[in-house]
Amino acid sequence: MLMREKNIFKIILLLFIVFLMSCATAKDTSYHDPNMDFAAIKTVAVMPFENFSRDNLAADRVRDVFINMLLSTGEVYVIPTGEVSRGVVLVGITNPSAPSAEEIVKFTGIVKADAVITGAVKEYETVRSGTTSANVISMSLIMLEARTGKIVWTASSTKGGINTLDRLFGGGGEPMNDITEKAVNELINTFFK
Repeated sequence: MLMREKNIFKIILLLFIVFLMSCATAKDTSYHDPNMDFAAIKTVAVMPFENFSRDNLAADRVRDVFINMLLSTGEVYVIPTGEVSRGVVLVGITNPSAPSAEEIVKFTGIVKADAVITGAVKEYETVRSGTTSANVISMSLIMLEARTGKIVWTASSTKGGINTLDRLFGGGGEPMNDITEKAVNELINTFFK
């Protein structure tokens, strides 16, 4: 009987270790220009995001979530998307997700922004492993300063995916909106740190 209890204890301990390992997340990265006064940024323009995922609407969805969550901080004013589109047309920016420094300077003069944020959605999909599936999002953002068009902040985040517990016991992971909000919240927190 004692041997059986030891085996059960070993199995429980092994499952606990597997659980702890599955809770680990990838280290998210960010860069802050040490010479930039981020407190001076009061108005930002968020350009349309680049979409590298298979979902044609992913970039628009993620941009909307990002804008709403950034506005909800109360720290900055986000220029409405219609004004951003108008500014892009007036300046003649051919690739709004990767504008040049000169285009940024002209654009921010028109829309009266202190900074411009561009982004890319790398993954926005359901991943599968055997019979288990889960949603995953991977995105990165760049902030460019208005006067020079210089990059002053970058950050990236990946959330969701299939963990070990999902593989062992099944499960569908978290809803796409929840992991999108987690990724965006993490990125916003790196900006205001």
